[in-house]
Amino acid sequence: MSIEFMGPRFLLKSEVAKRLYDSFASDQPIYDYHCHLDAKEILENQHFTDIGELWLKGDHYKWRLLRAAGVPEEKITGNSVSFEEKFYAFAEVLPYFIGNPVYHWAHLELQKYFGIHDALSAKTARKVYEQTQEKMAAGGFSVRELIGRSKVELIATTNHPKEELKWHQRLRESSNIATKVVPTFRPDAFLHIEWERFHTEVREFGDQYGIDMQNLDDLLALLMRRMDDFATVGCRIADHGLTDFPAVKGSYSEAKAIFQKVMNRTEITFLDMQKYQYYLLYFLGSEYARRDWVMQLHLSPLRNTNTRIYHSLGPDAGVDSVGDPVSARALQQWFDEVELAGGVPRTLLFTLNPSAYYVMATMAGNYQGGVKGKIQMGPAWWMLDHRDGIEEQLRLVANTGGLGLFVGMTTDSRSYLSYARHDYFRRILCSLIGEWIEDGEVPDDPVMVGDLIRGVSVENARNYFRI
Repeated sequence: MSIEFMGPRFLLKSEVAKRLYDSFASDQPIYDYHCHLDAKEILENQHFTDIGELWLKGDHYKWRLLRAAGVPEEKITGNSVSFEEKFYAFAEVLPYFIGNPVYHWAHLELQKYFGIHDALSAKTARKVYEQTQEKMAAGGFSVRELIGRSKVELIATTNHPKEELKWHQRLRESSNIATKVVPTFRPDAFLHIEWERFHTEVREFGDQYGIDMQNLDDLLALLMRRMDDFATVGCRIADHGLTDFPAVKGSYSEAKAIFQKVMNRTEITFLDMQKYQYYLLYFLGSEYARRDWVMQLHLSPLRNTNTRIYHSLGPDAGVDSVGDPVSARALQQWFDEVELAGGVPRTLLFTLNPSAYYVMATMAGNYQGGVKGKIQMGPAWWMLDHRDGIEEQLRLVANTGGLGLFVGMTTDSRSYLSYARHDYFRRILCSLIGEWIEDGEVPDDPVMVGDLIRGVSVENARNYFRI
């Protein structure tokens, strides 16, 4: 008997799972509350003409695979090699990576956007490339067309506090796109006082708004001013990336003195860094709670580990890995102090180290109230958003909290084809719930189960982010 490659039953382990997917998940829209798309690109509606560009221009997931297979860097990120050649290099090595989520994502994208069901390899690369070129030449592959075809309701981009917001404003005023595009406030540049560029970032931030950044108060005031600006174009989310969550409390006066040291080009200690970060996170968390924003914490990535590649290509080049797990006591003391000061904001906790799952998920349960799923785990993220990682995270949410409250998948991508990842996630969700139904753990009640699946697919995120 011939077994169909990634057919209608892909990742759906039973007839019950397929029924759930077909009835409640397959056709749901997408609420993409965290990604790295560019508002200017969306406004200008770039048209793509080559799948190599769509796939390999900035996808560091694929870059990692190519490097692992020994492909020369020039064929990965170089400027002298065409996107067609890069596509063939990727097609040739892809069969090495069966079981890797990129293998499945690539084929889901070929199916969803091109109607191509062949397995990609060196043998099929020429045929697949020609088929994609023909499809793209016929149209339908502009930025907005891809977003529309993916049924995306919301895109929350990720933005430095000093970024211009004119592209978001113009998108708000445009009648040519039904999708809502909003910025996310990400003040990492002013949180990471240990970064070499911190002094320069602060000075440039102040210069942009005609402010001589004399002290910490100037920075805090300008951050609040920019939060106001972000809010005018629909922002209700803030995001923060930290390898280590600060384990030492820092007061306002300590943070102010440490800030002054750095601005005076005086060296600080690791303890200084922790105290400053703790206070700034306390200040930001309190401010988000006052504004009724969602706070996202992306914890435990070890970024830009390969200095040679980082200096050559900059950040997000595919040389990041899993860092140490977050400290339970560090997380508890920060949550508790913000709670005592006026209440914690709605918070999504992401971790790249799954050994911290139970620490974070059970900590979230300590600060609930007033909002459904107020503090909760974000979806399996980055190197964990594969089949096993997604299923593990779903089981964790069910075991420690309420799966029916979970805000579900987000894309976390720079690619306009990555919306296929939502289909991947929804299939795994339906398969897991189908397994529970078949085992008699969950009633085969289409109303209850349908509401839960639709909720996790899109409706919970709508209600949680309130955008």
